[in-house]
Amino acid sequence: MFLFQLPDDVLYLILSYLDYKSLCRLSQVCRRSHHFTVRDPVWRRIAKDFINTGVTRHGADLYPTIPLKDRVKVSQNWSHGVCRKDVLLKWKINLLPWIQLDGDVLYLSQASDIGAYHLRGPEGVKFQHNRVAMFSGHQEDVCRFALTDMHLVSAGSDGKIIVYDRKSDFCMEYFGHNQEVNCIDCKGHLIISGSRDKTAKIWALTPNHFGKCLHTIPTYDRVWSVAISPSLCTFVTGTACCENFAPLRIWDTERCHLVSCLGTEFRRGAGVLDIVYESPFQLLTCGYDTFIRYWDLRVCSRKCVMEWEEPHDSALYCIKTDENHMIASGSSYYGVVRLWDKRQTRCLQVSTYLWKIKFHLSDMFSKIVFKQLCFISLYDLCSRCSSSPPPPAAQCTACASTPHTCMLL
Repeated sequence: MFLFQLPDDVLYLILSYLDYKSLCRLSQVCRRSHHFTVRDPVWRRIAKDFINTGVTRHGADLYPTIPLKDRVKVSQNWSHGVCRKDVLLKWKINLLPWIQLDGDVLYLSQASDIGAYHLRGPEGVKFQHNRVAMFSGHQEDVCRFALTDMHLVSAGSDGKIIVYDRKSDFCMEYFGHNQEVNCIDCKGHLIISGSRDKTAKIWALTPNHFGKCLHTIPTYDRVWSVAISPSLCTFVTGTACCENFAPLRIWDTERCHLVSCLGTEFRRGAGVLDIVYESPFQLLTCGYDTFIRYWDLRVCSRKCVMEWEEPHDSALYCIKTDENHMIASGSSYYGVVRLWDKRQTRCLQVSTYLWKIKFHLSDMFSKIVFKQLCFISLYDLCSRCSSSPPPPAAQCTACASTPHTCMLL
């Protein structure tokens, strides 16, 4: 074929204008065409337009070790809900755990303790039911916890905040608030906590001032969610919206001055339950008013730039994003999780039994974590499932996250 006598860079440019179906057909023509059509430069433009492929809107590749063709294939699985389900854990008591995923280690709060489990054992053995670590110290239930490279920081209903060293038995606990600590976030050298006592507090996570309360900010309303900006210069509090104050407020981390209020038309009781930053200027919020809102601080702080409404009018407890086109949301009614494409107004897929969502990617597998009342399930949406036809919409059980994916409910 004269086509393959062209220089490689010219050939890659020509092939990059084909859609994914044409590329797949061309790859079956001969070995030489297959050699060119599986290369990443050919699939980069396509991957940028698909959800959850690891290619950002600016063109950066977050997961260069995974071939782009495989990631596009897995993206199709996300969109069509092709998956395999495994039950990981069961327990008889109705618990509402908080879950985080770090590599192949699953951190799960159960009542007043936090356990760590290996998702895969030696040589790819499936989920390990024996805990590899246990973090204790709270007298009542753990409300939330956050992970850093070195620490696990937990907030409990007993008003305590505990900082654990993940590589040793050292921990430090202190009474952070007068009532239960509903939310906590940790980035860099800062910890931000929010409580029912209508305050948010800033704590130091540096060796010289470890555990020291730097500032106490009166919010005059119950704090349901907090999030630190990636720049570490500001943080956002989401409150219950039961007082005459905006439920979304941005604060300066050094001077603790109010920088800005987001939105002006929140209904009374429309509390903000989760906040996720995509960049120092862009963030997503959700809560009791059933909307996901996308804010761009460079445009306007008085009105969101985009919003999506939960179709069954249910409160939204948690959201996550792949920082490109995809959003996953979890609602309270029957624990429904929905997968959204930012370029569309309707959700793509629906699953059930969710309380918390967490994304992570390691090597060839990525995971999403969902909180559920009585058990944890594993959904595998890896590329080997892609040849199966999409299930009917009424039977779709999958949703949300990153390439080569396992979904934990």
